[in-house]
Amino acid sequence: MALPYLFEFWALDHQLPPEGDWHCWMVMGGRGAGKTRTGAEWVRAQVECALPLDRGVARRVALIGETVDQVRDVMVFGESGILACSPPDRRPDWQASKKRLIWPNGATAQVFSAHEPESLRGPQFDCAWVDELAKFKKAQDTWDMLQFALRLGEKPQVCVTTTPRNTPLIKALLDRDSSVVTHAPTQANAANLAQSFLEEVRVRYAGTRLGRQELDGVLVDHAEGALWTGEILEAARRDKVPDLDRVVVAIDPPVTGKSTSDECGIIVAGAVTSGPVQNWRAYVLADCSVHAARPAGWAAKAIAAMEQYGADRLVAEVNQGGDLVTEVVRQIDPLVPVRAVHATRGKAARAEPVAALYEQGRVFHARHLDVLEDQMCAMTARGYEASGSPDRLDAMVWALTELMIEPAAKWRQPRMRAVQ
Repeated sequence: MALPYLFEFWALDHQLPPEGDWHCWMVMGGRGAGKTRTGAEWVRAQVECALPLDRGVARRVALIGETVDQVRDVMVFGESGILACSPPDRRPDWQASKKRLIWPNGATAQVFSAHEPESLRGPQFDCAWVDELAKFKKAQDTWDMLQFALRLGEKPQVCVTTTPRNTPLIKALLDRDSSVVTHAPTQANAANLAQSFLEEVRVRYAGTRLGRQELDGVLVDHAEGALWTGEILEAARRDKVPDLDRVVVAIDPPVTGKSTSDECGIIVAGAVTSGPVQNWRAYVLADCSVHAARPAGWAAKAIAAMEQYGADRLVAEVNQGGDLVTEVVRQIDPLVPVRAVHATRGKAARAEPVAALYEQGRVFHARHLDVLEDQMCAMTARGYEASGSPDRLDAMVWALTELMIEPAAKWRQPRMRAVQ
C-alpha cells in the first residue's frame, strides 16, 4: 500500500527537487505538466519524516495562491493537491475556519491570498509553496512580504510552480544565483492527460508563442521597448493564407563563410497588393534560415525555398558580401531573378517602418516561426538587445520592405504629383 505514495519512484525528472544550496526552486511547466503534484509532494517531503509522528525538516509552511479559494481547491483539495497525495496515516486535517492544514506530527500549513500581501505580515515560516506566481496582480508585494516571513529554520526554501509569463518578478527570480529552475512541457505528462486534450491544443497552439508559453513552459520574453511584443505577434497569427499577388525570398548572408559564422537568414513572405495601398496585406510564410559554412549551401537553400513557394524574386543584402552574393546564386541557377539591396541605415531604423505595419494589423504570420519571433521581440529602437545577430529578422525586414514599404512609396508618388 505504500508504493503509490512513494513519489520518488513515480516522479518525472522535472518533478524532483534539484540538488545544491538554493533558496527558490522555480518549476516552470506547460498546462498539465504536473506542477501542482510537484509542489504538493515537495511540501510533503518537507513536513513528513520516517514515521507519522516524527518531526520533518519544516514545521511552518505558507501556501500562497492568487486567491484563498484557488489555494483550497487546487493546492489542498485538488486532484494533485496535498490531501490527495498524502497517505492515510500522514494526511493532514483541514481547518476551514483557520484556513490551515495540521499534520499528525504537528506541522502546519497556512493559506494566503496574493490579493492580500499584507496578510503575510506577522506569521513566520521555514518553507513556502507559491502556485502560479506569474499571474499574481500583486506579485512583487506578495513576494516581498513572503521573504520577510521566511525566517525559521536553518535554510528556509520556497517552491514556485507556475506557467511562465514575461513579468519583471519572474525574470528577476530567474536571474538570481539563489534560484534553480526546472522546465517541463505539457507533453512530458502525456500519460496522465486526455488524448483529446493533447490533440486539440497541439492543433490550435503548436508553433505559436502562446503555445511555447502555455504548452512548452518556456518564458517568452521581449526586450523593454521592443518594436514587437508577444501580444502583437499572437494577434498576427493566421492559419490560412489567401491567394498572393507576390512572393519573395529574402536572405541576410553571414559575414564570413566559417563554421562559427552567424546563420544565413532566409525568410519567405508574400503579399496581396491589389486595390488601394491601405488594403495591402503581407504574410510571413516560412523561415528557411540555415547555418551553412559554405556560401553555396545557403544559396541553394534560398533557391529551393523560391521553388517551393513560387517566389518571383530573391532579395539579398549585399553590404557584407558585395557582388559575391549575387555571383554565388548565379552559379547555382543563372536564371534566378535577384535584387541586391544595400543597408544605408541601421537595423533598428530599417525595422521601425515594418513594425508599424504590424501595429496597423497589416502583416500576418504562419506558424512555426518561433526563432524569428524571438529575434523580433529583442529588437528595440536602441538596437538589437540579444546575443548573436538578428539574421532572420533582417531577412524578414528586407522581404516586407520589398513587398510593402517600397511599392507603397511608389504608389503614393504619382498621387502626390497629381494633387500638386
